Amino acid sequence: MAKFWLLKSEPGCYSISDLKRDKQTFWSGIRNYQARNYMRDAMAVGDGILFYHSNASPSGIAGLATVCKAAHPDRTALDPKDDHYDPKSSEKNPIWMMVDIAYQSTFSNLISLEQLHRYPELSGMVVLQKGSRLSVMPVEEAHFKFIQTLASIKRK
Repeated sequence: MAKFWLLKSEPGCYSISDLKRDKQTFWSGIRNYQARNYMRDAMAVGDGILFYHSNASPSGIAGLATVCKAAHPDRTALDPKDDHYDPKSSEKNPIWMMVDIAYQSTFSNLISLEQLHRYPELSGMVVLQKGSRLSVMPVEEAHFKFIQTLASIKRK
């Protein structure tokens, strides 16, 4: 059974437009154990993704993607030249994991964090909880479907 996720990326680092151009990419550089555990233990091929632009003006959900390759060792942790290098990680003990994601669609209008807060149907959504800072988080199926509906509504 497919699950649903929200992945955050700063659009200056990697945006939904970048994913559209690339068609798929690996989701690397996650250095939080809880987020890593979600990728390693719970994400599966076919899971739906809300692609969220963080630290943007405004921040919000920009489009959809899917998991196209299950968790595998994050090779950026092994590269001393990479910003996400971790000397404690090794090929024999790969502490950090990544998944591959594939582009699905770009929303015609970003659904801002402020807009998301307006809908009682989205109460309980992790990204809306105070202090929620994870870059990988689970999304309930009802929330995922409601956001798809919001994205299909034409706004002025």
